[in-house]
Amino acid sequence: MTIRQLFATPVYEASLTTDRSFENFNSEILQACEALAQEDLAGRAWCREHGYGGYTSYASLDDLPRRMSVFDDLKTRIDRHARAFAKALDFDLGAGKLRMDSLWVNILKPGASHSGHIHPHSVLSGTFYVATPPGASALKLEDPRLPLMMAAPPRRADAPEAAQTFVYLQPAPGTLFLWESWLRHEVPANKARTPRVSVSFNYGWR
Repeated sequence: MTIRQLFATPVYEASLTTDRSFENFNSEILQACEALAQEDLAGRAWCREHGYGGYTSYASLDDLPRRMSVFDDLKTRIDRHARAFAKALDFDLGAGKLRMDSLWVNILKPGASHSGHIHPHSVLSGTFYVATPPGASALKLEDPRLPLMMAAPPRRADAPEAAQTFVYLQPAPGTLFLWESWLRHEVPANKARTPRVSVSFNYGWR
């Protein structure tokens, strides 16, 4: 008998903590995120209007790598991992390239969450984690076949990770996750006593 594991859903995980001067770099990123949360009035207004528990620059600022050099540095570091992930995925990009076309800050207050979603019109998406205090939310990933399972029974609690309906990835400061943008994901309620800080991004193919 043979059982084939087909149609895998790869998720890329790396850590930037081994990069030179990571602690100084991460501290600078954190300060930049906190400064934006104070100064970005349009972003704060959007968060209030849409019930976002904290601050995100998602709808207000689209030029962070040009606005602050530390975000340009972060982009350069992530680009290297995006290329490695695209190679592992066996993408045939032809004459096109994967380019980061959006990058935004997320500061999630205690008790706040981010409901399940995908990133339309993108190829790769991901998050770099700046501050993950004790109790900070994991990244929750959903089996993309879930809407098609209909009458299927649930998986056993001790099923291997690849067979689980939901997988929770717990990041640490410096963790970098990338996934294909069609993969539905969410951030459960932040149970930490202080904000969870991250920087998310998308890559398009053009």
